Amino acid sequence: HSVAGRCRRGRTFPVIKPPVYKRVMPNGEIQKLIITEETAKIRPYAVAAVLRNIKFTKDRYDSFIELQEKLHQNICRKRTLVAIGTHDLDTLSVSPFTYHSQAPSDIKFKPLNKQGVYSCTTDNHLKHYLHIIENKPLYPVIYDSNGVILSMPPVINGSHSKITVNTRNVFIECTGTDFTKAKIVLDVIVTMFSEYCENQFTVEAAEVVFPNGKSYTFPELAYRKEIVRADLINKKVGIRETPENIAKLLTRMYLKSEVIGDGNQIEIEIPPTRSDIIHACDIVEDAAIAYGYNNIQMTLPKTYTIANQLPLNKLTELLRHDMAAAGFTEALTFALCSQEDIADKLGLDISATKAVHISNPKTAEFQVARTTLLPGLLKTIAANRKMPLPLKLFEISDIVVKDSSRDVGARNYRHLCAVYYNKNPGFEIIHGLLDRIMQLLNVPPGEKKGGYVIKASEGPVFFPGRCAEIFARGQSVGKLGVLHPDVITKFELTMPCSSLEINIEPFL
Repeated sequence: HSVAGRCRRGRTFPVIKPPVYKRVMPNGEIQKLIITEETAKIRPYAVAAVLRNIKFTKDRYDSFIELQEKLHQNICRKRTLVAIGTHDLDTLSVSPFTYHSQAPSDIKFKPLNKQGVYSCTTDNHLKHYLHIIENKPLYPVIYDSNGVILSMPPVINGSHSKITVNTRNVFIECTGTDFTKAKIVLDVIVTMFSEYCENQFTVEAAEVVFPNGKSYTFPELAYRKEIVRADLINKKVGIRETPENIAKLLTRMYLKSEVIGDGNQIEIEIPPTRSDIIHACDIVEDAAIAYGYNNIQMTLPKTYTIANQLPLNKLTELLRHDMAAAGFTEALTFALCSQEDIADKLGLDISATKAVHISNPKTAEFQVARTTLLPGLLKTIAANRKMPLPLKLFEISDIVVKDSSRDVGARNYRHLCAVYYNKNPGFEIIHGLLDRIMQLLNVPPGEKKGGYVIKASEGPVFFPGRCAEIFARGQSVGKLGVLHPDVITKFELTMPCSSLEINIEPFL
């Protein structure tokens, strides 16, 4: 994360015993941070700790500030998940500190590196991160027992408790919307800089009281153990090392390891500095890094395979060429669209579309994954109305629908959609295109011998009496027909339009 972290990793690599981090209780009263009920509705989590009797130099101080900035940019996701506040504890009144929320107009304080008192609603200096909370009715602030503002997370810290090179006791608070990330960030900061405390590698505990009355002590500084078989590491990396040598390699990567059990098992202790170690594969990767990628002997694979195109993609490419030969122009439209495009404009209810919704859409144009290719083609025609008629477009792409039987809760279908736009509906053009497609797919007309038929159907998308459902090989594969005037109007078109849309996967 920082220069300090990289230096420590470098010192450990030549097999120097890694430090053991400890959380200690204070001699006097523990520093306490109380989260109010109002704040829990906005940024509900907070963790805290104290670095006692720390000794800064200019380089250490600069590294401390740099570490916070790097954490804010990566794991904190530009302060949206976690915001870090560091304070000179000696400038503050005794705890408890309060993590409270107030109306923006009531918050007035002296921000970091500013002169005078400012309001968070008027000071442009605060605008950089204000967007994270500006839609909230209340803004979170942290007070000491005398009402002095320490910080306004996630926007800015207060100037009153600013740390300097001469600071001896640092109070660290991390607030946010992700409890796990907040604990990781706190652990990273205190482990990186507890080395410069009078009692090296010790961190003074702080207590956080949540609105439900439960209190927790931080930092956790949790050590955990994992067991990985040496033969698994050898197999995955492609090396032949003894378990003892692998244990030494992992120890060089800040993962204290020893051989146990039958002599093939390695017990690995994962320190609080290695939050990146989540699964056994992360341990295997660290073993490969310590061994050296360039030192792994290159070998030819035991089996040979010949790469080939996926059958579905091959069919798609063949159909694209023949659709173009039939006089249709290919369009490539967005896989995401608005709810209005696939529901309201087509006369459907959004709940009936089985659409996959985007949880945090950046724009109203990209709210859901498309369930049909038709809206994209109609919008393309609307954007090209000045082109000479007729307009004949097609697209062969995936649509997405919910499917509870899939592990991801959704599945893709490869659809072919074609649209004919002219002064007359041109149903016969679309019908003829369907016959050509079926001829190319070697599907004969008629219900016998896996053939295809069209049967009269209805739907809000199509003009009454001008819609047919397509059945092929015993199943429904799509629809064709003349579009309803209401649909045409909602897509800002002025002339009749016919369309065809089928699922091509049953023809593989």
